[in-house]
Amino acid sequence: MPHIYGVHPVLEALRSGTVRRLRVAGRAGERLREVIDAAAAAGIRVERLPPEAIDRLVKGATHQGVVADVESERSVGLRELAEGPAPLIVVLDGIEDPHNLGAILRTADAAGVSGVVVQSRRSALHAGTVAKTSAGALSHVRVAEVVNIARAVEELKELGVWSVGLAGEAGQAYDEVDLTGSIALVMGAEGAGLRRLVREKCDFLVSIPMAGHVGSLNVSVAAGIALFEAVRQRRKGAG
Repeated sequence: MPHIYGVHPVLEALRSGTVRRLRVAGRAGERLREVIDAAAAAGIRVERLPPEAIDRLVKGATHQGVVADVESERSVGLRELAEGPAPLIVVLDGIEDPHNLGAILRTADAAGVSGVVVQSRRSALHAGTVAKTSAGALSHVRVAEVVNIARAVEELKELGVWSVGLAGEAGQAYDEVDLTGSIALVMGAEGAGLRRLVREKCDFLVSIPMAGHVGSLNVSVAAGIALFEAVRQRRKGAG
């Protein structure tokens, strides 16, 4: 069962009902009082440990005196993500950095996505850093863990979801495609980008035009730009 730590991520996990065990360091200070009250409301017993024991649990990460064991209730299958009118899905190909993954989850939650698809092998999804970087969004975003991303894109296509891959060399800009239907935005890792097989499975490849001196954006920033373009188009279409 994975650990999450930090006051805000743990609070969000308590509110979502995914906490199975909660530990705090020493005596509860004022900043932990809200966590302890939320745990009491959720019927979760609070265990008090010496600060050094908490340090060992999270291997020296900044934990703010609280760590929780969580069991995700947001894990779903691809079919569930594709249900409903015009789902908006994020597919992550080869993104293993927990800070990037956490930031993307936070943006995905803000954009109201149907869910996020990640590869189960070498996934950073269950790292405590992801929960903390996502500012608690991990407790709210539905996630589908798959063995093969290229196959997942194929399966989404069979479920009626069009895939739009972000690729720096693509000739079409991200805001020139229709993102109002059933769409999966597919994003690759920094540097490597989309893997060849995944790229070939995408229905469209688009880029974010760069006007400055840098050649690319951080993947979490690119995800935010693309997602909120989809949100903009959908709001405009609904207006």
